[in-house]
Amino acid sequence: MATSMTIKIICGLLALLIVVRLLGKKELSQITPFDFVYILVLGGLLEESVYDDKVTVWQVLAAIALWSLLIYSIEKIVQKFDITRQAVKGEPTVIIHDGELDIKALKKNKLESEQLRTMLRQQGIFSINEVKYGILEPSRQLSVLEYERSVPVTAEMLSIQPKEAALSYLVIDEGKIVGTILEKIGKSETWLKSELAKLGYTEISKIYYAEWSKNDGFTIRGMMNEV
Repeated sequence: MATSMTIKIICGLLALLIVVRLLGKKELSQITPFDFVYILVLGGLLEESVYDDKVTVWQVLAAIALWSLLIYSIEKIVQKFDITRQAVKGEPTVIIHDGELDIKALKKNKLESEQLRTMLRQQGIFSINEVKYGILEPSRQLSVLEYERSVPVTAEMLSIQPKEAALSYLVIDEGKIVGTILEKIGKSETWLKSELAKLGYTEISKIYYAEWSKNDGFTIRGMMNEV
């Protein structure tokens, strides 16, 4: 029994390491509820089988392999089809817009006011009055853009008036136009292609990452041929 248990633990650990490696690297803060669930299930499969003599090593590996294949397939589908991303991974939600708290968004995400205050304090912000935009990420982390008056003064600011803060939007992701984002900011694909053409980018499919903001315009990083 001890030998069987040892073999199961060793084989299970190696299998889990391979699976985690295949599914990609993520920091804890980037793990979504979906990611958390499949990690728990993977661990559960190994835990339950270790103490069950009727379950062989091959059955353990087969179960881990099947579960991992399903998760890997879902990850690929989510990457390929934007329409599935929101359903599986969720999407960022603006809960503070231009200083105004979106109560409907708070309730929809089951977030209480004190929880919000705690999340702000963790970022060194002790008053919602300092926040211009607050975005709840799919990982349940809060991203904050502060008002210009709340930003610490730098030597550069002593002689230069800081620009008004503005959100940036991911409009091209791995060579693909993010249509949902364009709709959100009231822009069209024709507008996007025209503006990028002015900057010398005529082939959207070759752009790996492009974001746009009202104040700074486009920021383009990486080309597909570099991947």
